[in-house]
Amino acid sequence: MSDLTDDLADAFGERTDADTAQAAAENVQSFAEQYDEELTSEAVLDRFEGAPYADFREAFNWLVGDLAADNEDCTDSREFRIEGYGPFGADPTITG
Repeated sequence: MSDLTDDLADAFGERTDADTAQAAAENVQSFAEQYDEELTSEAVLDRFEGAPYADFREAFNWLVGDLAADNEDCTDSREFRIEGYGPFGADPTITG
């Protein structure tokens, strides 16, 4: 695991269960690998603290949307959410 994943899993673990914290940290790591290799745990945690939700899952899903909004190459942040695309999301295998 990377330092980013380890740092975030520890920090997220203070707000949710260990499995959810680990999944969230790995999702941020995936986002960083694909879109923002300079992303730091401090930057992520600062944004996360500013989330307009108290519930961890809602706050985390907001966080990945906010990270994606700042990155013009990421047009769909759903794969990085806690639930991934979810049952009501578009099917990512369907292309135009």
